[in-house]
Amino acid sequence: MYPEIMVIPMREELTRLGIEELRTPEAVDRALNGQPGTALVVVNSICGCAAGRMRPAVRVALQNATHPDKAFSVFAGQDTEATERARGYFGGQPPSSPSIAILRDGQLVYMMPRRDIESREAPAIAADLKAALDKFCAKPVPAL
Repeated sequence: MYPEIMVIPMREELTRLGIEELRTPEAVDRALNGQPGTALVVVNSICGCAAGRMRPAVRVALQNATHPDKAFSVFAGQDTEATERARGYFGGQPPSSPSIAILRDGQLVYMMPRRDIESREAPAIAADLKAALDKFCAKPVPAL
């Protein structure tokens, strides 16, 4: 664990986008357990690939994509219990930080693990995330 003062800017980089930070297992359950609609869940991290690639990619993707109904983050290595609880909603995916998940009605429909983040630049990550948001978070058009 790093001193909280060191991670505040990393937390705020996502919360400034309107992403709600979940810091306890109970907060994770309230946010994700069987909730209707779509939720973006960002597993934040202090590592360089989170700073230089993942967080900037999330910012860019959210500017130009269909938005999820809700957006949340947990911070791996800082809010350990909340992060573990969030990972429990990721359908058996191995732990990965940073990572980005999209849930629909509480079920995982998209996962971008660290291996798809760490070796790529932010614009490429943002393009993939935007495509996933457009695909999984678009509202159905009502029939006439």
